Amino acid sequence: MKRGKKYLENAKLVDRTQLYDADQAIALIKKASFAKFDETVELHIRTGCDGRHADQQIRGAVVLPHGTGKSVKVLVFARGAKADEALAAGADYVGAEELLPKIQNEGWLDFDVVVATPDMMGVVGRLGRVLGPKGLMPNPKSGTVTMDVTKAINDIKAGKVEYRLDKTNIIHVPIGKVSFTEEKLAENFQTLINAVIKAKPSAVKGQFLRSVTLTTTMGPGVKLNPVKLMN
Repeated sequence: MKRGKKYLENAKLVDRTQLYDADQAIALIKKASFAKFDETVELHIRTGCDGRHADQQIRGAVVLPHGTGKSVKVLVFARGAKADEALAAGADYVGAEELLPKIQNEGWLDFDVVVATPDMMGVVGRLGRVLGPKGLMPNPKSGTVTMDVTKAINDIKAGKVEYRLDKTNIIHVPIGKVSFTEEKLAENFQTLINAVIKAKPSAVKGQFLRSVTLTTTMGPGVKLNPVKLMN
């Protein structure tokens, strides 16, 4: 992959042979950030899980103390009083069956998170082929299938992030913006790492955190010491 001059220049700040502590890594990625926009800080965790086995799956959500720095658009599938409650709680879009053709036929996807009340899952299930591949399907484990739509919306707007294994058993999660202070990024990072470690499936043998990397949208990755994080 061909890299730009600025990337190569900033990559020199990172010692590829070293495993950094979290505080060092956060300071480094901020220093090595060079884009003209406020880059997202991303955490990539390669696990020792084998996601092909149901008992080694990881999926959950956690509210980052300082949010992600991104305003999130929430779509809620609900009817009647629950639909009114969702609007009152600040949902960006609320609806039921009438939204199906808009999403299925018109390709409307102007939202970041989908919440649904349990009685609406029969309707939402019809959108599985569209929402599933984009990671937008509501799920009880991540708190997006719930009767408490107010709490779900408040948590999401406050900076709730979902973590799950991808096909290569890696978890990718945003933990803030480069403009955040090092302290805020450190607190968000620790909250997320703690949640992932807590979610470790008992069926996983050997090293759980194989590699942990912090990076920005455009900047170089900085590898952390996974053993230290487990202690």
